[in-house]
Amino acid sequence: MDVVEFLKNKKIRAKEIPAWGVYLRTRWDEEFAAHLSVQEKKSIFLYDEDGFSGYLWHIFSYEKKECLESEKAERAFDVERKRFCYLFYQHCDHALLIENASALKAADLVDEEDVYIVDKDFTWTYVVTHEKGWYGPYFAR
Repeated sequence: MDVVEFLKNKKIRAKEIPAWGVYLRTRWDEEFAAHLSVQEKKSIFLYDEDGFSGYLWHIFSYEKKECLESEKAERAFDVERKRFCYLFYQHCDHALLIENASALKAADLVDEEDVYIVDKDFTWTYVVTHEKGWYGPYFAR
């Protein structure tokens, strides 16, 4: 079942916003990685380069930004007041605007990979990586 259908089954409204991935990843970088220089971002493989896939979540795995990890991150996400959120992916430009997201829980995203959830103002983020059991999930403000 795809994530849109899953959310609809939970009575969560999700509006598909195709091609917003680039904008949302850029904005995420501006809000959560602005304190790093371009060279620091390159050193932790934040971006795609030379055939290697970059990951924004490397800011957490390389300990360049404070965050909660694993179960603590899941709990923080679950209790966070969520009204409007964006959901987007690392390697896909498809994105969602989620309304009335309070029912969205970490367990709902367990099958997703390299997915980012942010509130509409980018004040917090929850990230599920493809490195299950090794890295993430992460929650940060």
